[in-house]
Parts: sequence; C-alpha cells; structure tokens
Amino acid sequence: MNDPTLNPPPQFGTAEYAGTPSSQCQLCHQGIGATYYRLNDAMVCPSCVDRIQRERGKDTHAAFVRAIAAGIGAAVAGMIGYALLTIILQGWVISIMALAVGWLVGSAMMKASGGVGGRRYQIAAVLLTYAAMSLAWIPIQIYFLQQHKPHQTEQQRLAAEQRQLEDESGQTRQQEPAPAAEKPALSLGPWLLKVIGLGLVSPFIDLQANPFWGAIGLLILFWGMRMAWRITVGSPFQVLGPFDNSPPQR
Repeated sequence: MNDPTLNPPPQFGTAEYAGTPSSQCQLCHQGIGATYYRLNDAMVCPSCVDRIQRERGKDTHAAFVRAIAAGIGAAVAGMIGYALLTIILQGWVISIMALAVGWLVGSAMMKASGGVGGRRYQIAAVLLTYAAMSLAWIPIQIYFLQQHKPHQTEQQRLAAEQRQLEDESGQTRQQEPAPAAEKPALSLGPWLLKVIGLGLVSPFIDLQANPFWGAIGLLILFWGMRMAWRITVGSPFQVLGPFDNSPPQR
C-alpha cells in the first residue's frame, strides 16, 4: 500500500536549482528553516518528520499480534464466504472470490497493525489466505455428502422391505457373514485434527482426483495468496538528515 504522504507529487510550481535546496516543505508547503530532512527523497521540514514518526505505527510485537488476530478473523470470514458461494454455485468457483479472500486478510492485518507491513506480515497473510481457502473444502464436502444421504436411506429402505417379503414368503436366506468389528470412534480432538489436516491438503487431493480442475483450483488459490502478499508489503519509510539548509558560501 502506497502512502501519498511518503511519496508526495513533485511541486512544479516551485523552482529547484541544482546544489540549492528548496526552501519549502513538500508536505506542509511551509518554509524550511536552517535544517531539513529527506523523507523518501522528498524534502521536508523537521516538524513534518516528527509528526509522521509519531503517527506512523511501529513494527512491534504487539502490532504483529494484533495483525495476526485480525487476519485470523478475516480468514474465518473469508472461508465461510468462499464455502457459501461454492455451495450456492453447486461446485463452481470464481477467481474473484479468491482475490476477495486475499484482500480481506491483507487489509485486516494492515489496519490492525497501523499500516505496518513487511516480510513477516506477508508470510502470515499468505498462510492465512491458504488456510481460509483450503479449509473451506470441509463445509463444502459436508454439504454435498448430506445431499447424498436421502438417496442412501431410500436404498436401505428398499433392502429392508425386500428382506421382510422374503421372511413372509418363507424363503430361506443364506446366512449372512458376521459383520466385522467396528473400529472405535475417534474422540473429538483427534477427529478435529484429522479433518483440519484433510482440509489443508485438499487442493492437492483435488489435483490428484481431477488434474484439470485441480490445477485450476491451485491457480485460483495462488491469485488469492498473491493479493494478500502485495497488500501487506507495507510502505517504504526512510528518513535521512538533518541537512543544512543554509545557502552555499561564495
């Protein structure tokens, strides 16, 4: 995200001569006194530098924690929205939704950090975007499995009716083999970890099941992660000085 205060437009109405600093601050447009600073190659007065340094957020541990918390909340919202849209469209997904998830995660992190970005913010935003879009596979699969349950129930009902008719007609049925011992059900914790693990690798499960659509899904996922990466890059901020603003001696 570019901050216009850090990269002000050139002032064509003010003449600047080589070797002689301008006497006007490029931020507040007030006269510069005995000293000036360079803020990303823009000439600014000491008061503007002091104001920007006070207002600009600093990359602290607290700022990073706030950004992570906001990013997690945005990722959950993005996961729900992505899953709902996929369910409504009956399995069809659109790339703009991936961009929306990446934008949502990146923007939430930047707002929570006070505009501070950087490499660790970018990595966190990319991971959260990936998690949001891959874990959306879980509610999507649950929904479509629920859609197939009525059909299975109908088959079971027909089989039960067939067995009842055979019993009533006195037909002997072959002895059915004893059912295999059922595996003990997983407790909530291991089951949840297993489901989350399946969700995180779901893009590659889809790629193996259907290489064409799986590759398209990975491409869409990449677009969303790229959006989150670009938003959380932050703004360059470099202050040089102070420099002497006195006219050159002749």
